[in-house]
Parts: sequence; C-alpha cells; structure tokens
Amino acid sequence: MNSAIAPFPRSVRRLLASMLTLCCTLLATFAMALVPTATQAAPETAAAADAGPTVVHLLDYVGVDYPGTVKDGKVTDAGEYEEQREFVTQAIALLGQMPPNPAQAGLQEKARRLLALVEAKAAGTEVSSAAAALRWDTIRAYGITVAPKRAPGMATAAKLYEAQCAACHGATGRGDGPAAKGMDPAPANFHDAERMRSRSAYGLYNTLTLGVAGTPMPAFKALSDDERWALALLAASMRFGPEQLQAGEHAWRDGGNRAAFAGLKDLVTRTPGETVARHGEAMESVQAYLSTHPEALQAAGPDPLTLAREKLDESLQRYQRGDREGARQLAITAYLEGFELVENSLDNVDGPLRVEIEREMMALRGAIGDGQAADRVAAQVGHIHGLLERAQSKLSSEGLSPTTAFLSSLLILLREGLEAVLVLAAIIAFVRKTGRRDALVYVHVGWIAALALGVLTWWVASRLVSISGANRELTEGVTALIASGMLLYVGYWLHSKSYAQAWQHFIRDQVNAALGKGTLWAMAAVSFLAVYRELFEIILFYQALWVQAGPAGHTAVLAGIGAAAAALAVLTWVILKYSVRLPIGPFFAATAGLLALLAVVFAGNGVAALQEAGVIGARAVNFVAIPLLGVHPTAQGLAAQAFALGLVMLGWLQARRSAAAKA
Repeated sequence: MNSAIAPFPRSVRRLLASMLTLCCTLLATFAMALVPTATQAAPETAAAADAGPTVVHLLDYVGVDYPGTVKDGKVTDAGEYEEQREFVTQAIALLGQMPPNPAQAGLQEKARRLLALVEAKAAGTEVSSAAAALRWDTIRAYGITVAPKRAPGMATAAKLYEAQCAACHGATGRGDGPAAKGMDPAPANFHDAERMRSRSAYGLYNTLTLGVAGTPMPAFKALSDDERWALALLAASMRFGPEQLQAGEHAWRDGGNRAAFAGLKDLVTRTPGETVARHGEAMESVQAYLSTHPEALQAAGPDPLTLAREKLDESLQRYQRGDREGARQLAITAYLEGFELVENSLDNVDGPLRVEIEREMMALRGAIGDGQAADRVAAQVGHIHGLLERAQSKLSSEGLSPTTAFLSSLLILLREGLEAVLVLAAIIAFVRKTGRRDALVYVHVGWIAALALGVLTWWVASRLVSISGANRELTEGVTALIASGMLLYVGYWLHSKSYAQAWQHFIRDQVNAALGKGTLWAMAAVSFLAVYRELFEIILFYQALWVQAGPAGHTAVLAGIGAAAAALAVLTWVILKYSVRLPIGPFFAATAGLLALLAVVFAGNGVAALQEAGVIGARAVNFVAIPLLGVHPTAQGLAAQAFALGLVMLGWLQARRSAAAKA
C-alpha cells in the first residue's frame, strides 16, 4: 500500500482484519446456501389423513345445516336436529382417535362445548360460528390440506358433471335429475342461494371425497383429486348467470380488491357469505368468476400475506413434530418471503401494526429457538394470524389506492437508495475537491458494476434459480458489514488528512501519491457495495408492490419511482455543489464524519439483516428503534454498532496524536 496513505494503528488493523475475515466466512456460507438442497416435510400420518378431513367435513355440515333445525330455542326438524347432534358426537370421537398433538385436548374440549350448544338448542349463528372456529383450529393443528396444489383444470368439469352428477342433481344443478325421485333426503339444489352462500368449495370437495353417510350421496374416490376440485368449483358457481360471471371477470381484471382472494386457499375455503360480509356484494361475482377460472387467480402469483400465514402453519406443524430447526426456518421464511414484501405498503396505512407484526414474528422465532411449550408457540402463531388478518383487511380496504401506491413506491426507493447516494456523493465530492477527476472512473466502475450485477442477479432469481429471502438478507448483511469496514478505512484516511498543513502544497505535490491504487480500488469497492446491497431488495419490493397495486395503480407506482429518483438526484447535486465551497480541511473532516456515521449505520443494518436471515440470534432489549440510523433494539445489533463506533473513536484519537506529533 502507498506509504503516503496514513495507516491504521496495529490494533485497529487487527480489528478490521477480524471483521473482514468474519464477513468473508459469511459470504462463503451464502454461496453454499445458494446450492439447492432437497428437503421433504414429514409425511402426514395415516390416522390424520383419514380422520382429520372427516372431522372437518362433519363440522362443515353442522355449520351449514344446524341453523335450519332450530328456531327461537325450539326444534323445527327433529330428524335433522338429531343428525347434527350425531355429527358433533362423531367429531368428538374422531378427535380422540387422531395422533397425539399438543392441541388435541383443547380441540376435544371445544367440540364438547359445541355439543353443549347443540343440546341447549342455541341460536344457529352461535353454533355455526363455533363449528367454523373448531374446524379451522383442527385444520391448523393437524396441517390438513384444504386447497388444491394447483388450479384444477375446468375444461372437462362440465362433462364430468354430466357423467357423474346430472342423474341426481339435474342437468343445471337444481336437484331435479331423473334419479332424484323418491330420494330422502333430496339431492342438493345448487341454485339455492341461501344454502350455497354457506357452503365453501372445500366443503363441496369434502362431500365428493367422503360422501354423506346415511344418504344416497356416495364418495367419489375413483375420481382424481383434480377432478373432484373441478366438480366442487363448478357446483359452487352453477347458480350464477353469464352476466354475473362477466361482471366478476371485469372486476377482477380491473384489479379492484385483488387482496380479497390472495390464493387458491382463500377461494376454496371462504363461503360466499363470508366474502360478502368482508368485501361487499360485488365480490361474490368475483368469487364466482374465479371458481370457473381458477387459473386466473394462480396466474396473479402468491400473495405475500397468504404465503406468510401458510409458512407459519407449516412452522407450527414442524414444531409439534419435534423438528425445532425446521420450524425456525419456516418461521424465517414466513417473514422474509411473505410479510417483509408488504411492509412498505402497510407502513403507509398502519405503521404501528407493521411494527407489532415484525416484533411478534421475531418473538415467535425466539420462542421456537428457546424450545418453549408447543401450546405457547401455537398461541403465538394464532396471535400473529390475527395480526396478519388485520393487515390483509387494511391493505384490502385502505391500502393500494393510487395515493398509497405512490407513497409506497416513493419510500421504497428513497429509503433504500439514500444510504447509497450519500456514500457515492461523498466520494465523488472528495475526488472533485482534490482535483483528481481521473479517479472518478473507479467510482463509476463500482456503481455501474453493481447495477449490472444487480440486474443479472434479479434475472437469475426470476428465470433460473429461486433465491430465497434468507439468501437475499444474507447478501445484504454480508455486504453491509464489508461496506462498513471499507467506510471505516476510507473515513480514517480522510480524517487523518484534515489535520495536515499547507493543503495547497499537498494537493499540488502529494495527491498523486496519496491517491494510490489501493485507495482508488477501495473507493470503487465502497461504491459497488453501497449500491449492490440495496438493489436486489429494491427490485423484489417493487415486484410485490406492482402486483398489489394492480393495473389501476401501476401509474402511481411509476410516478413514485420517478419522484424518488428526482429527490435522490437533487440530494446528490446539493452535496456536490456545496461541498466544493468548503475549505479543504473542514471538508475532509465533514466527509470523514459522514462516512464514519454510515459505517455505524451499515454495521447495525448488516447485523439486522443477518438476524432476519436466521444466521445469528436476536436477543431483544429495551431500547429505542431507529431503522434509518441502523439502530435495532437487539443486543447483537447494538453491540456491532458500539464496536464500529469504538473503531471510529480509536481512529480519531490516533489521527489527533499524529497531528500533534507533526505540529
């Protein structure tokens, strides 16, 4: 290294060497993490596979049929009432036969309370609500599959219906087929709006799969899973005419309220009545259209919040099976691949809710890592589910208006690009100030290479290899820590020069030696790292925002990008323009201070990214959170920033001693 560059004291060099060695080790870990590995979830036990769907099926029937058997505390249909009572009794028995599960006793107790409600002839709405709650608790506890893995092929659904169902249910689904005469009970009428509003496509699928005991309705297990789903979706949409389906199609293609159906699970498990209650009458026609064209829903891509909920459920299932590490990784995925992608949008609608969800998801990972009781982990997952439902509601009803889409787009680029712009502007201003414009080539090579590699990384991730959120955060964390070390180096060099005398003589005679190859390439590396660490994450955030905004909000997203880019350009211009007017000594001191501050910020954000990736632990402490300054209330993050700050102070003291010795 050129002798004109003031070196770190030996103690500082050792500390920096340790930091860079750690960063390189983590980078190697990241490279290994990109190699795909084959992991398979533990198979569902046979008992759960058989009994679980039957319990859900029975509870679904109770929720739909019980309200018609009791009115004002009096039985209106004794036969139907006894059947509902028997269904709940069977559900209690089946829950007792299912594999051991920490939630099993609680499920049985809830089932007994449901039976007590039925025997007390409680109101239909109360029994239906209790049956629905127990049904979902059972699904979550045992990981029962309630949605197709892919959109079922609807092209052959009509022919399947004609061959398998029309004889009883009629050609148009009104329950008037030639074989229906004399049947008791009569075949279902799929045009009965009141009844069908209480039936989900999943309930119809279960009926096709399991049949209905004591009735002529058989189980259609000879049909494939895809065929049964196609028939269920067809039956769910038969009462809707062409005009309603067309209206639903137009509403869906216009992008209005797409978050109401974030995935196939929402489509098949939600009853039309629930859809109307949550999103209004118009969304019932959207659900009908999607039932006839489920491929349109799948083409829209996975919704981040839906993905987060699914991964949380999988995490709980793994934990209940004793797989703590698998549960922890899934909890990390729920955040990185799911919730993190809507953080910016939610922040503009309900900032405190965003903070609470982030905190609770971190606490869940801590509970899993500490090996807490399974029921406590289950309670935590349930709590987060409730928070995510609130977030979904906020984003559906309030979120992704043109104003919100614009603000989200503006803040993504402004927030993520601010650190990179400050670093680049400070380095460019320094080079211009010293008159070494030829050194600008190194700075420009750095950030242009970062842009090229960022675009290439995005292309590889979207076309060839699926780069997980954990690897994304690992990349950001490692590059942030390396950048922090490089900023400390460059900042120390600048600060040491702020004490020199006769600056005009230094610039004229010494700048060529001072700006040796080592320093030039260090500046190129800093400009590369400052840009690359943000770029890939920015692209992923905009991908998620583009889907959430829908066609109606795309203009607002583009406007937000333009406004943020303009703001960053103005900020760069201001720094470059006014820095030229500063005396050289104070300029070097101010630039060194800025780079030192950014080094501390990068250290905090780097550790936070590695915590989100699950590489290092996160012990929460009672401290203020200032993400803009890299301050996150964890012991590890604060320790990293304290370490970086200590290096800054050590370098400052060394520079003062050197200046005093020269004086």
